[in-house]
Amino acid sequence: MQLAYSTNAFTKTDLVSALDSIAAIGFRGAEILCDKPHWFVSDLAEHEIAAVAALLADRGLAVSNLNANTTNGYWHPAPPENVFEPSLCNPDPVLRQWRQQYTIDTIQLASRLGAACVSVTSGNARPGCPPDNCLELLVDSLLRICDAAARHGIKVGIEYEPGLLLECATEVHEVLERVGSPDLGVNFDIGHSYVYGENPEQAIALLKDRIWNVHVEDIKNRKHYHLVPGDGNLPFSRYIDALRANGYQGFLTVEVYTFPDQAVEVGRRSLDYLAKLLQFRS
Repeated sequence: MQLAYSTNAFTKTDLVSALDSIAAIGFRGAEILCDKPHWFVSDLAEHEIAAVAALLADRGLAVSNLNANTTNGYWHPAPPENVFEPSLCNPDPVLRQWRQQYTIDTIQLASRLGAACVSVTSGNARPGCPPDNCLELLVDSLLRICDAAARHGIKVGIEYEPGLLLECATEVHEVLERVGSPDLGVNFDIGHSYVYGENPEQAIALLKDRIWNVHVEDIKNRKHYHLVPGDGNLPFSRYIDALRANGYQGFLTVEVYTFPDQAVEVGRRSLDYLAKLLQFRS
């Protein structure tokens, strides 16, 4: 496993500067936030894509994931905090289809950039549309998205999260079974798993061979607030051991977006902690 850092830690700077910092810290990979203030895919120009591709090659950075979980750039003015709407389960067909196309556009971008996977979330059940109905809409959206993923050779990872329509490994696994695409899997966030109270070994064993990327942060006392690895009480060793036992060889992507004024320091501390942990567990 190698270590990457998500650019969503650097929301007070532009994407190129964020990638430069990630490379300078010493990470081998970067996850790109496909939302403002970085890459809102609907607004991208060709020269921006070319510049980032050249920078990644020059710095020797791989792309661990294109993170299309949020679409704050859709809203004017931008919301004060991250939102998942328009979502893939929104009962409004216009909003839902917009999110489908945004995800497909991100898949096409991943193919051009050499990224292996794109992450999405389920969104949440909306007023007037109970969870079972929203689940049907989500499955329909994912079927359309997986058709595009297959054409472009890109994996799509659902990131489950407490409070969303898909909150845990068993719920995601049910959706994977219903969609039936080998290109659909999971963007596994160990903090979300811990907050929900999952057994790490059972959750990872259930999703094995379908984990495309792993988000890493620390959590204290199961409160959903992303902390620097080492600052909480998440049982990292259990997650790392379970990932290894189930053959995961992808990226561990640090996702600590909660300290935007300290993104470089957070990255350095995270890299130091995780590098020592991985060496110790090898």
